[in-house]
Amino acid sequence: MSDLNTRIEAMHRSDTRIAWSFVIGLWLAIGFVAYGTWDLAPSGGARVMLLIGGALVLIYNTAAIMAMLRHYREDRDFMYGLDIQFMDAAKAAKGK
Repeated sequence: MSDLNTRIEAMHRSDTRIAWSFVIGLWLAIGFVAYGTWDLAPSGGARVMLLIGGALVLIYNTAAIMAMLRHYREDRDFMYGLDIQFMDAAKAAKGK
């Protein structure tokens, strides 16, 4: 059972790290686009609207990833336990 818990923890940690990498990448990409297109906006009002739109995308996507990670943490043993069971079965079938 200890080996299963270790594997579940490793998979959960990896998924969490990947999810936060996507969030950081999104923030960097939105920031880069805002910086790169700042002079292309026709007016100050357009810039404000673009900043508000970008901020909403960042806020909602970050909140969605946080909710997903919270759900993963709550059901971690069930979800990753099934994944490990199917991976082990596939490995055993491939080995035969």
